[in-house]
Amino acid sequence: MSRLVAVSTSSFAAENSQPLDLLRELGFDVRLNPHGRQLTPDEARGFLDGVVGLVAGTEKLPADTLRAHPGLKAISRVGVGMDGIDLAAARELGIAVVNTPTAHVDAVAELTLAGLLGALRRVPDCHAGIRAGTWKKPMGRLLRGKTVGLVGFGRVGRGVARLLAGFDCPLIAYDPVRDDAAAAALGARYAELDALLRDADVVSLHVPYTVAAHHMIGAAQLAAMRGDAVLVNTSRGGLVDEEALAAHLRAHPGALAYLDCFEVEPYAGPLRELPNAVLTAHIGSYAREARERMEREAVENLLAALGSA
Repeated sequence: MSRLVAVSTSSFAAENSQPLDLLRELGFDVRLNPHGRQLTPDEARGFLDGVVGLVAGTEKLPADTLRAHPGLKAISRVGVGMDGIDLAAARELGIAVVNTPTAHVDAVAELTLAGLLGALRRVPDCHAGIRAGTWKKPMGRLLRGKTVGLVGFGRVGRGVARLLAGFDCPLIAYDPVRDDAAAAALGARYAELDALLRDADVVSLHVPYTVAAHHMIGAAQLAAMRGDAVLVNTSRGGLVDEEALAAHLRAHPGALAYLDCFEVEPYAGPLRELPNAVLTAHIGSYAREARERMEREAVENLLAALGSA
């Protein structure tokens, strides 16, 4: 079996070399991402040549890429989302696919709250103004007492609910799979998506990307929301129709959006020009403590998968 492992995440081990050290101590050669960004499909195809295991980021790994590398035995995702991997093809080819489903939760939940508060209080506008030499005081809004709708009430959605406990926010949850005990413990009530969109002051997305969820928030859903509602997406790109969102924000200057993930990254679309959109560069897991845990677990998972291959 090959002893070559590839690591496609662009900043792997930037804070702590321990995961790489472990691979090398066990006799593996390591190929790192040379581009400092997400690999394109063509780059990913070449990157996997001769590789037995992959510590994966968010790059696309379709069936043809997997079939072109018969020596690949295991893929270990740094993070939870595996929508970029053709899982059916991986099963067919005997490639083990694993992830780190809990290590990111606190980091993404905290970023959700940070982005929401920053948008409401217009922190980025004020920061940019001071940097530009102006001293303006934009009027913001409080989070306290606002009705928050959590679209997806899994680990991250519940994490956000816990952080909101001190803000006296009524909570509405939408999830096809209900956990009534968790909702009761966190003071949330379940509702259908259309009711949540209608009633919430803040709509925050915490669902995995699937083909069925593509543009689950589009023009019709945005029109159903309150004219000054806040949309937050720290989950996955592709859940929001970004062109429709840009049109909505232009038509409703009192509305706000905070997005950390986009359909195509790096993002270069019209939301960049809108003062009521706050954007970050897919940094949900980029808290040192969470990132170190994710990377360590991803390597440990990979080694376990290769050991059983």
